[in-house]
Amino acid sequence: MVSAKRSGAPMWTIDTPSGTILLVGEIRAVPKSTPWEPERLRDATAEAGRVILRAAPKFSPGDVLRLIFRGGSFTKLPDKRVAADYLTVRQRARLAELETRYKADYDRGSFLMSAFDLLARRLDFADDTTDDATDIVQKAAKKAGIVIVRPERFRGEDLLDNLAAAPPASHIPCLEAAMTAAEAGKPIIEARGNDWRRFDIPAVMANPLEIALNTCWPWADEDLGGEIRDQWTRMITEAASTQGVTMAVVPLGVLAEKQGVLDQLEARGFAVAGPEWR
Repeated sequence: MVSAKRSGAPMWTIDTPSGTILLVGEIRAVPKSTPWEPERLRDATAEAGRVILRAAPKFSPGDVLRLIFRGGSFTKLPDKRVAADYLTVRQRARLAELETRYKADYDRGSFLMSAFDLLARRLDFADDTTDDATDIVQKAAKKAGIVIVRPERFRGEDLLDNLAAAPPASHIPCLEAAMTAAEAGKPIIEARGNDWRRFDIPAVMANPLEIALNTCWPWADEDLGGEIRDQWTRMITEAASTQGVTMAVVPLGVLAEKQGVLDQLEARGFAVAGPEWR
């Protein structure tokens, strides 16, 4: 645990009658400029009895074909509608300013796809980054033969159906958050990484980029996002009855949000030790 904490990633410990649970708060796309020591987390993983990691969605070839044939329903607004049909005058004006800045056209695009474009292509937050904590721990656990536990994987078909059923207006908060992040510009990327390394969790959670990532699908979907959070809480609670050290790498947004995993664990009577997250 000492080695893991020296890595620089924020983490919390829960001591149980049978062992210890170590919760690593992960952010995606850690900038290379962030001064943390991933090799120490790699070394610490070899000392754990088991690790809990996020699961990738389970897409089948049939799901890929469905996406191809239904692609328009995910990438475009329905019935030839345009952004102004859903957005307020102020929201559309903000979007127009970004269209001018990036020489882009978001008028017919789905709000989710427009938000992803602003974050991934225009802000380019995932450029020049290190491995995520999940990648580091997964490789180390496989090499050491340590048991890896994951949440139940969501079927690709269910994810696509969930996304297709969401009305366009449900993605407006995601678009607004992405616009705020894009307007703030690249300095928020480095600031997010530095605050994460300094264990200033409230600052990370208040960063426009982190807000945008946590506001967009699937996290913002009431049913899907709620199920993802419940999975983490359930697995960590179950780990409390196992022997030895369990290391869980959990998205920081899921851990530290209001009524998130840390709040829920504390409400269940667990003594959570680590950085302040509220």
